[in-house]
Amino acid sequence: MPTSEVLDWLLDGDVAVAYLTTRDLLGREDPTLQRRIATEGVGAAMLAARGPDGHWGRGFYQPKWTSSHYTLLHLREIGLPATHPAARETVELILATEKGDDGGVNPSSRHRPSDACVNGMALDYASWFWADPAALESVVDFLLGERVVDGGFNCRHNRPGEDVRHSSVHTTVCVIEGITTYLLSKYAYRRDELEVARASSVEFLLRHRLFRSERSGEPIDPEFTRLHFPARWHFDILRGLDALAAARVPRDERMDDALEILRGRRRDDGRWVVNRAYPGATHVRHEPAGKPSRWVTLIAERVLLAYPD
Repeated sequence: MPTSEVLDWLLDGDVAVAYLTTRDLLGREDPTLQRRIATEGVGAAMLAARGPDGHWGRGFYQPKWTSSHYTLLHLREIGLPATHPAARETVELILATEKGDDGGVNPSSRHRPSDACVNGMALDYASWFWADPAALESVVDFLLGERVVDGGFNCRHNRPGEDVRHSSVHTTVCVIEGITTYLLSKYAYRRDELEVARASSVEFLLRHRLFRSERSGEPIDPEFTRLHFPARWHFDILRGLDALAAARVPRDERMDDALEILRGRRRDDGRWVVNRAYPGATHVRHEPAGKPSRWVTLIAERVLLAYPD
């Protein structure tokens, strides 16, 4: 658990940080505090950017971080109530108008292959905002058809002319998160198969100790060991560990390298700093890189609560 000083600092931040700190670190639900996310701070700023057509940005996927897709993902991550009407209306709009021929939500052409990474994220926020179960069935069908032979997922798996046999940590963590939210939201369709797909995806991450090459043992990408919020579609060890904790994956020694890095990044004052943001326009200003981050500190403490020394 964080010190009382760090807890006070978290509770004194954005109302969304305060709510998730109360829920995840102190173990108390506070519906009144959660409702304030829609009217104060980061949550209110993002909701105010929604257009009269029911979308954010220029529609489902453009521009990247201010589109409906990434705005809904961010609103889900900060704990906006699942019953919020604007978010639910836009989810309904996306599921009704943005599906490709293969049943996945698709930001390009109906006739081009859908993307497992995009659909993992969409399953996450659509399940959080209680999308109609029938509207999610084709998304589930699409994702279950995209599992790679090594157990994970890769957004290039279904591209014409490609024979993809190795998964991507980026896509795999997106799908793990989507399946977890779907299962926790009590959807029933193909539930057992999704649990199997999540288990094989978790095993894929653990075989890589979350961030290491199976061949060389070296980090796949140094960026994976840096801490970001929001992560968007990108993988890092903080996001990977948080996804495993949310899925209630038991402690495994193959998490230890990532946990050691995470603990080593805690400053003497009990806080963590955030790495530079991924480039692109946003609705709200990011926390400054290299400075103590309430969001990263909250998520790191949530991970270490799930996986203590």
